[in-house]
Amino acid sequence: MKRIFLFAATNLAVVVLLGIVARVLGVDRYLYQSGLNLPSLLVFAAIFGMGGSLISLLMSKSIAKMSVGAQVIENPASQTERWLVDTVRRQAQAAGIGMPEVAIYDSPEPNAFATGANRNSALVAVSTGLLQQMSAEEAEAVLGHEVSHVANGDMVTLSLLQGVLNTFVIALARIVGSVVDQAMRSQDSRGGGPGYYIVSMVLELVFGFLASLIVMWFSRHREYRADAGGAQLAGRNKMIAALERLRQLQEPSRLPSQMAAFGISGGLGRWLTTHPPLEERIAALRQQG
Repeated sequence: MKRIFLFAATNLAVVVLLGIVARVLGVDRYLYQSGLNLPSLLVFAAIFGMGGSLISLLMSKSIAKMSVGAQVIENPASQTERWLVDTVRRQAQAAGIGMPEVAIYDSPEPNAFATGANRNSALVAVSTGLLQQMSAEEAEAVLGHEVSHVANGDMVTLSLLQGVLNTFVIALARIVGSVVDQAMRSQDSRGGGPGYYIVSMVLELVFGFLASLIVMWFSRHREYRADAGGAQLAGRNKMIAALERLRQLQEPSRLPSQMAAFGISGGLGRWLTTHPPLEERIAALRQQG
């Protein structure tokens, strides 16, 4: 969940900020001088929507490092760090991608994520909790899963999907805002009134949340492919064992419900999660055999 959450949060912040800038610079007033100019609105929405998503993608590595305090391994200082770097390097070569940066961050939760705008310049980060609570074979499968996300170009595809959704969010929020504004004003009034600005800004947040549900659906779909890739890179039995281990660690008696292993979120409805249930992922891997 961490990879998707960081991207989605950054994207929403960037889009909202761009919307505020557009209002301050008078772009919205231009779009709404004589009633809403739909062709201009669609161009504006596409530029800001795709731009916000691409900015989020380009910022993904730096935001991820800063948010979790990840320390990139430049020169391995221990046997564990050497193993991590060597394992990721071997898997990256097998997957046909450039060597990602490898990082460790301090967290008791067994977690790992991969991010980056370029499949040949990505970041793979693991938590100290993962290294402490999983065997080397299980951790190898987790790394294979994350390297597969990079090799599959999931972050790039995700950003394109988010950009298209942003475009619809920005345009639809302003269209509804203009309808509400016109209903609140006299027919002779021109230009956007308070209703337009307030309603469109609120709807950007509401529609943005609804769009995130589509992003989460996409994320759940891609997890099966990343599991399959992890099974190819580390071995199917290791991948199954890693998922079984995560299922054990997610038991209420072991960890709180908000644990996010592999970026897996618990305690939320399925439609709000970024990962399918572990039982279904394990069953999918077993069926491949």
